[in-house]
Formats: sequence, C-alpha cells, structure tokens
Amino acid sequence: MDLSLFYFSSSAGDGGSYSLLLDGAKFADAEGLSAVWTPERHFHRFGGMFPNSAVTSAAVAAVTERVSVRAGSVIAPLHHPLRIVEDWSIVDNLSGGRAGVAFASGWNSQDFLLEPDAYADRRTIVVETADEVRALWRGKPATGADGLGNQIEVEPFPRPVQGDLPIWLTSGGSPETFAAAGRGGYGVLTHLIGQDMAALAAKIELYRAELAKSSAPQRNEHVAVMLHTFLGEDREQIKDIVHEPFSGYLRDSVDLLAKAAELAGGPSLEALSEQDRAGIVDFAFERYFRTSALFGTLEDALEICDQLADIGVDEVACLVDFGVPADLVRESFSHLGDLNKILQS
Repeated sequence: MDLSLFYFSSSAGDGGSYSLLLDGAKFADAEGLSAVWTPERHFHRFGGMFPNSAVTSAAVAAVTERVSVRAGSVIAPLHHPLRIVEDWSIVDNLSGGRAGVAFASGWNSQDFLLEPDAYADRRTIVVETADEVRALWRGKPATGADGLGNQIEVEPFPRPVQGDLPIWLTSGGSPETFAAAGRGGYGVLTHLIGQDMAALAAKIELYRAELAKSSAPQRNEHVAVMLHTFLGEDREQIKDIVHEPFSGYLRDSVDLLAKAAELAGGPSLEALSEQDRAGIVDFAFERYFRTSALFGTLEDALEICDQLADIGVDEVACLVDFGVPADLVRESFSHLGDLNKILQS
C-alpha cells in the first residue's frame, strides 16, 4: 500500500501554513511517500488557504524530485477544460511528468459564485470535464467561438510531459461516483466521512466491477482514501494533542455541512444549538479516533491500513494540517516514514 500526504487546512492560511506544506513535500520526497495532494476551496476558512491546487502543486514541484504532485481536488464545474489542461501541463513540466488530478463536482454552493450556472448540473459536468481534459491532454484540438464569433480550433500549451494525465474522481461516498469512475477508467479518491469500512468495501467492489467492463482509452485502477493523521509513541498522549485542534476542525466542517443541508431544505444553521453542535463534534471525534483516522501509535495505524488493504484500497492519503501545531506535525513525520517503510516492505 502507498502512503501520501494530503493538505486541507482549516485555517485561513499564512506563511507558516505554506511552510508546513513545503516541508512536508520535502519529507515525502526524501522518504519515499507516493504523492502530495492539495485541494481547491473558496471563500471559507475551512480549506480556504487552497483556492488553486495548480499553484500549490507548482510550488511542491519546485522543491521535490520524485514524489507525484496531485490535485485533491479540482472542482471541475468551476473551470473550462482548456484552462485545466494549461495549468496542469505547467505543473507536469515543472515536475518532469509527475502531475495528477482528482476531479470533484463540488458541494458548497458558495464556491459556485465563480460559476453559478454550473451548480445544478455539477455531477454531470465533473465526468464530462474529466473526459474532455483527458482527450485534450492526449492532443485532441479544441473547437469553439472566439471573441468575434468565429469558429476556431486551438491546441493548449505548453504540451505536457506525460502522454496521459493520471485522473481520479472524488467521491464523498456516492455509489454512482464509484461506478462512474470505473466506467471512465478513472481512479477514486474518497474518505471515511459518512461511510464505514463495510460500506466502502461494497463501493470499491462496485468500482472494480465497472472498471473490468470499461473500454476507456486510459485506465487508472487506483483507490486512494484520505485519513486525518497524527502518529506518536503514546496513544493517550496523541489523543490529548489532537483532541482540541481536531474538534475545532470538525466544528468548522459542521458549520459548512449544516449550511449545505439548510440550502437543500433541511433545518437552518441557527436551529442547531451550541449543545447540538458540541454533541455532534464529540461523537465524531470519538468515531474518528477509534476507527476512521490514523491517530495513535504505529501499531494503531498499521491496523487501519491492513483493514483498508483488505478491502482493495491502494493508497492512504494522510491529511496532516488539521490544526495541530506545525512543529509537532513536523516531529510526527518520522513516524509516517516508519509506517511507509513497513507498508512498502
């Protein structure tokens, strides 16, 4: 099983936060981890320091030599496929052919201020965009109207290093997304938020079945699962360290998820009392710590990784920037290096 680093900070971002990104990238590169993933989020402190994954990936490419440089994820409905190819071809060139992209449909309506008409059809657009990006990357010319209304044909530049771009579809747990990824020959990037191991196993089985029937021109048969991660030598000490920052991270996400539910016709955000929110966060923390994160010792992490490997997961993407002080995160990297050595042995 592969191990990678994943970033999705809940802070608004500052120079120190980006230093952790680059320090982690250098660590991953030196210690044989497989990739560094950075996301795309807009207009909220939860992930908001990452509004453009191509920019952060270009920075990662500049300080590394071998690790894959990936988007986790590009919100496909917010971008023209040609612009995605242009941006990520730069990353591919800067990295010497190490770029990869996961595409997400997006779910937070606030993000779609950038492209409001795309919100309703976002789940269809994400697959269409992935298909078009793959074709453009391989050299298909694009056609359309220019500013004068003339129909023209263009080729995006610079040309990438890789003949094919590794592509994943990002799923929050929808079986249809797993099936669509299989039909399209794409990998899957997912997590254990709102799904347990048994549910994930069934979706991976569906994905593999659709992949086996696929006639897609490119196949990326790869399932990556994002897990919040902080390892050390004493489990209870680790629990004490992560409790407050990870609970704060969960509180930020509760606000966003509750707002999304409200816009979909559910109860208003204001209807959640402070006690309700605290109860949700406490319950979530205990679940994550026990079963859905790499929190604790090396042995705890190996147990979770073994369970994931048994259900067909190829990579664990370790989300490390959820609020633990950066110096402690850097110190914990050595344990991730040890975990990676065991997983690769």
